[in-house]
Amino acid sequence: MRVLLWHVHGSWTTAFVQGGHDYMVPLTADRGPDGRGRARTYTWPASVREVPWDRLREEDVDVVVLQRPHELDLAERWLGRRPGRDVPAVYVEHNTPAGDVPATRHPLAGRDDIPLVHVTHFNELFWDAGRAPTRVIEHGVVDPGHRYTGELARAGVVVNEPVRRTRVAGTDLLPAFAAAAPLDVFGMKVTGLPYGVFEDLPQREMHAELARRRVYLHPYRWTSLGLSLIEAMMLGMPVVALATTEAVEAVPPEAGVISTRLATLTAALRSFTADPAAAAQAGKAARAAACARYGLDRFLADWDRLLAETATARA
Repeated sequence: MRVLLWHVHGSWTTAFVQGGHDYMVPLTADRGPDGRGRARTYTWPASVREVPWDRLREEDVDVVVLQRPHELDLAERWLGRRPGRDVPAVYVEHNTPAGDVPATRHPLAGRDDIPLVHVTHFNELFWDAGRAPTRVIEHGVVDPGHRYTGELARAGVVVNEPVRRTRVAGTDLLPAFAAAAPLDVFGMKVTGLPYGVFEDLPQREMHAELARRRVYLHPYRWTSLGLSLIEAMMLGMPVVALATTEAVEAVPPEAGVISTRLATLTAALRSFTADPAAAAQAGKAARAAACARYGLDRFLADWDRLLAETATARA
């Protein structure tokens, strides 16, 4: 199947393009948000092809995978075909609702011709999807392997744009966590934070560095489910996370500590940092849980079924 999608979320897309299809990603001259082309810091297979945006009309596309509201218009203008009407399409909702959450209607709520795919059950529960047909396909992650050493008595944090996303990402909580254990922050636009910082590392290098830290800290208040949390668990890291959104489903008690109490979280961070044996044991449980629930085979099989159903329904 020939699948068109935009390169929006690097980790999710890396898992998605491991399937057995031909994938097209739009390319613009500036490699901006609407035309990043192939990833530069993730490993993608040769089945992912960059297509200049102004040549998309020449391509045969079996299904469009939308991830942002304005891609409905982009696809129509660049392909010359209307998603859901002239070409089969699905819409992946990666994010939790913003603003007045209980009253937030999804941009597709008024349509029934494009399946709305949530990446977590939390998302499906909180979005008002109206008459859009919904499906949950939980995350899948390319297994980085059990790489945990925990040799550094420090906590690793992965967060992109921590200054702009202060309360969403829980950046305002980092000083309290740093009082319990030294912190190293990985991600985009982290330079300038008063902690150890590792900016824009290729994924494999980031995993290697992260796995040297004793514990993984996930300070997010409001996110569907950070893929970095699942990746850290697969690396074999014990986790300390806020008990918000889908994290309560992803982290079993034996894999770490989740709580809404800051005192409980800082105590757990301090305890794991001071006890390498307990940290390693919890990390093994974290890896087992993540591999069982977020394995790549299940993820790709779920997507194969939906893509086939969508293409057949529009044939």
